[in-house]
This record gives sequence, structure tokens and C-alpha cells, in this order.
Amino acid sequence: MFGGAISCFSKQRILLLLLSNLHYVQAKAVLTIYPTSSQIFSGESVTLRCNIQRGEVTDWEYTWSKDDVDFLSRKHEYEIREVKISNSGDYWCLGTHIDNGTESMWSDAVRLTVTALPMASVKASPRGPLYSGETVTLQCDISDYRDWTYLWHRDNQHLPKLTNKTTPIYLPDQAGQYQCEGTRTRRPERTYLSSSLTIVVAALPKATLTITPNPAYTGETVTLTCSVGSDSGWRYTWYKDNTNKVVTLSGRHSTTGATFTISRAAESDQGLFWCQGEIQSRSISSIISDPVTITVKERPVAVLTLQPNWPQIFSGETVTLSCDIQGGREIEYAFYNSGKLIYTKTEPEYRISPAKNGLYTCEGLQKTKGLKHSQTSNAVQLTVLDNPQAVLSVSPQWLNPGDSVTLSCGVKESSTGWRFFWYRTVPYTAGLLSLSNSSYSVEPLSGSGTSEDSYTLIPAGPSHTGGYMCRAGRGDPVYDTLYSEPQFLCCEEKRNSIGWRLKRYREKAVESVCVSNWGSIAGSTCTIRSTYTGDSGVYWCESGSGDIIYIFCYTVGILILESPPYPITEGESMTLSCTNRYQETNPNTKVDFYKDGIFIRNDTTLEMTIPAVSMSDEGFYKCKSNEGESPESWVTVRGSIVSISVLPRLLCGLLVAFPFLLVSIVLMVKCCRARGLCSTAKSLQYELPSDNVIEQTESSV
Repeated sequence: MFGGAISCFSKQRILLLLLSNLHYVQAKAVLTIYPTSSQIFSGESVTLRCNIQRGEVTDWEYTWSKDDVDFLSRKHEYEIREVKISNSGDYWCLGTHIDNGTESMWSDAVRLTVTALPMASVKASPRGPLYSGETVTLQCDISDYRDWTYLWHRDNQHLPKLTNKTTPIYLPDQAGQYQCEGTRTRRPERTYLSSSLTIVVAALPKATLTITPNPAYTGETVTLTCSVGSDSGWRYTWYKDNTNKVVTLSGRHSTTGATFTISRAAESDQGLFWCQGEIQSRSISSIISDPVTITVKERPVAVLTLQPNWPQIFSGETVTLSCDIQGGREIEYAFYNSGKLIYTKTEPEYRISPAKNGLYTCEGLQKTKGLKHSQTSNAVQLTVLDNPQAVLSVSPQWLNPGDSVTLSCGVKESSTGWRFFWYRTVPYTAGLLSLSNSSYSVEPLSGSGTSEDSYTLIPAGPSHTGGYMCRAGRGDPVYDTLYSEPQFLCCEEKRNSIGWRLKRYREKAVESVCVSNWGSIAGSTCTIRSTYTGDSGVYWCESGSGDIIYIFCYTVGILILESPPYPITEGESMTLSCTNRYQETNPNTKVDFYKDGIFIRNDTTLEMTIPAVSMSDEGFYKCKSNEGESPESWVTVRGSIVSISVLPRLLCGLLVAFPFLLVSIVLMVKCCRARGLCSTAKSLQYELPSDNVIEQTESSV
């Protein structure tokens, strides 16, 4: 029976076991984090616990996982004693039954978030370099939370007596590296330890004084600058003559920050200067600077000169302005025209080509800073005149064969620096210079010209009869004047007059015998009818062999100014007469006299007398009436020692008048019967009969 009962019991147990297995549910792990606060701070202790909702804790072995990475731990608790930021993450746990090896389900993920501790920082006041004897205040700042107790450390040693947020230290004894941190009774219970702040005792700085410019010139602005390291908290004191005498501020003396300015420097500003820095809020003074001497002197004088220094400068000439400054080293020379800068260079010369009108000055500038170095120079007025024209005179103009003839050349507007070049007019010749407004050429008498203003023909004879011209040149490069108007030399010698013929030399050309285009020949008579101004010129009788027998000048015009045919010496009397060719039929009631184009007087006697001439009376003269005006005549005045010739501008030559007037002139030519005598030097001018005929017969020769 007993046996049967056991058997029955065993069957029931087995059945129950089978039934229980049919209803088995897998256990689940539950993960919990302690402490349960919402914030876990770095450095705190954290415990993670895994509970299986079946059986005892000891019935299971445990597996832990962080961020899907398993790590070895069989205990149901996982402790992190000093949690770090890196411990933050998602955690799971799993249980494995020790007896039957069944596993629980993984727990739900639990996130662990670790919060950093508050930061502490140290700052010092005052900031910047700290000096011996100063008191420095240290302050520990903690940005988060309150109720902190402050702990101070110096050179990694705890200072137990310092517990306040701010604490004073005294230099130099308490210099070093300082750190601080905070503690409190509530979480978070402490802060991180701050970074180190090094407190160093610096030596007192020495002030440095600089002065610009130095030396200075009177009237200039001088700036003194004081420097004490790089600290901007310094204020400055300035001393003059000694370190106990503080500079007194005035209208010319002012201070701004680290600068002391002297306006309109004067000699009284000269002397020794010092400066010193001071931080008033800290009672700190720098070491006083070394003394610096200020020198104030007059600016150097600039002298501007014109080279070449001719009284007149003409259009196209080249001039050089020279700026002389004593002590002009390391400077630039500035040139101005009417106050406007036109040229700057290290050389003291300014070449102007071509010359330009203007009022020029110069001054020196400091090469490095461009400040004014010298006084402004004297002004040089440069007035550029139009192209000048040479003026030629021939003396004497009528002469005996064998006499010497002097050609004199001058420049009307100027008499300085010229070299003169001499020419003879000839019919147009290829290869020789031909003037643009003429059909004749000019042949040089001298190749390189002469420095003298005269050229002598020795001896002169009939072969020298003709026109002469000159011009002048000067400077480098050479500047040439315009050519003078031609002047004519007349010389005759008694020769055999058989087969003579009449020729003429006008402005336009040399023409041969009397021909139909300008006259008509009948036997020994050449007739010019309906004369006009173009017929003015030199006429001569030429023998069959080509010898010149007689020369005379023929001028077409209404008014003629008669001037003395000889040089005028200072102190002599000179009379100019204005003649009207038609005086009998159309007399002048009044004429005006001009010199160099300027009216000087009028007269009803048709004459103007200068009782005693002077050098200022030299020039061009002409007369003018309601009938017209005469050609200009040049009068030269010389000293009593030198013989001077009259310089007619167009003696026996090209005189301009009104071409519409018809003039009848008969030139009665008589050959000199006395051996070696020439005609009078004065132009032969005769009235013609009404038939406007020029007649010259063989019998009159």
C-alpha cells in the first residue's frame, strides 16, 4: 500500500511539474540608478542595480551593457566611485539563472547623464605689471550656484586661513601662483580647481623721452613723447632745466596723453627736458627719464637764382633754377610756381625747357618726413618774351673803294650773352638756306659766328655791294633769334660807262636789266610807270663787263622820316624830319612822332629836335599823319669815344607804304666825276614828273 501510495504521489508531482512547464514565463531584469537625482555631478559616486523579478538575487549571474557594448561584471550592482563625463550613456542589464542557465529578459535602457562641476577662476586687481610695495586683491569667481566656501592655494599649497571670495596679498613677499576652488554642503558640493594665476613683481620701469624734430626751427611744432612700457594707465609729468621744475602750460605748450607739444617753437624753448610716468591710483612712479636737450634755431635761408641770369628770356629758351640752401644734407628741394608745387628732387636744380612765365620760389624739405627744412626762398619772376629779331646796321653805307665797312648786329630786346652770325644775301642757290618768305638765299660770312657784335669788311669795294643779314644765338642748347631784315651796302667806282644797263635788288629777288615785267628800256632810259611799294629796292648801273658803276636807293612811299646819315654821339643835337612826297599838293598840317611804337610828341613844323641825345634815345623812330605813316628808322647812340653809325632798318631797301598810291619819281643819276668819290650817304629821293618815268641817260653818267 505504502508503495502504491508513493507511486501515486510521484505521478501527481510529475504531472504538476509538466503543467508548470507548460505555463513558464521568462523573467525580466529591472535596472535602477542611485542616487536617483536628475543631476549627477562629476566626481560623485553612482551605483547601478539589476533586479530579476523571480527568485533570490543570489540565484542569478548578471551581465551589463553600456551603449550596446557588453562589459564583464557578474554582480547585481555596478558602482562608479568617481563618475566622469565619459561615463554618461545608456545602460542595460541581463540575468542568467545559476541552476538551469535560463536568461532573463534585458532591462529597459536607463540613461546616465554626468554634469560637469562648476568652474572657479582667479583674477587680480590691479591688472598689468605689479610693482614692489603694492597691495593686490585676488578674487575667486564661481559662476553657478551659491553658498560657497572658498579655498585658496599658493604654489600648490592650501592656505587654510583664506576662506573669503576676495583676499589681499602684499608684494613682494606674497608673490606666486594662486588657485582657488569652492565647497558647500549641498550638491554640487565642490567646484573644479581653478587655473593658476601667477603674480610676479616687476621692476619699476624707466621713462623714455623722444623729441621730434630735434633740432627744431623757430616757428616749428615740436612734439615730446614719453613712454613707460606698454601700460596705458600712466600719466606723465614734464620737467625743464631741472627735475624739480615742472613745465608750465601756456598757449604754446599743451599736453595730450603721453605727448607734450610746443607750438611755434622759440629760442626760449631750448634747454634740458625730462619726463616721468605715474599711476596715481596705485601711487606708483616710474624712474625719471634721461635728459634730452632741445635745440631751436633759425631755418636755413634758401636762395633761388636763375641761370643764365639774362635780363630777358625768350620763348623757346632753356633756363635753370638753382636753389642754394646752407647745410642742405639729406633734404629734398621743392620748387613752386605761384605757390603751387611743381617739382621735387634731391638735386638743387630745376631745368625748365622751354621757359615758362611764372613767379618761382623754392625751399628745402626733410627727405625722410617731408617736413619743411628751410625758409621759403626769394621769388624769381620769369617773364618770357616773344621770339626776338636781330637788327643789322651797315656803317658807312656809302663808301669809297678800299674803305672798311662795319656790320653791326644787335638784338632789340636784349644785349646779353649773344653770339652773332653774319650772312650775305644772294640769288636763290640750291644748298644754301633760303628764307621762307623770300626767293633769295643767305650765304654765311663766318662759320662759327663771332662773340663781338660787329663784323668788318676790309677793304670794301664794288664786289661787296648787296644785301647783308645777321642773327644771334645763345645758351645751351643754342637758342637762335629771327634773322634781321636785310641791309644794303652801296659802293661805286668810276669806270667806262659804255654799254651800261640798269639792275635792281628788291626784297623778293635780284632782277636783271630793265625788262617789260617791271620797266621799259628806250636807249639809255628805263621807265617805270605806275610804281608801287614793291618797286622799293636798290638800283645800280652795271657796265657791259659786269662792273658796277653807280648805285642808288629807290623808295616808294608817301611819308619818309629823314634821320641823320651819321652816328649820333651822346650830347649832340639830333633833328628828325617827316617829309610828304606830295607836300606841295597835299601838305601835312601836323605829324606825330613815335619811338619804339610809343607816341612821344606831335608837331606842326614836321620836325622833332632832341637838343642833347642820350643812350635812352636809341631806338626805332617813325612819323605818322592822316596820310599814313613812314617806315621805321633805327637811330643808334654811342659814347663820345666810339664812332657809331646810323642803323636804318631798311636803308636803301624795303620800305612799306600804301600800294594803292601812284608815285612818279625821277631819279637823276650823275656819276661821280672826281676820282674815288662816292655819292652822298643819304638816300637819293627825288620827285618825279607827272608822267611817272624813271630816266637815266648815258650822257648823265
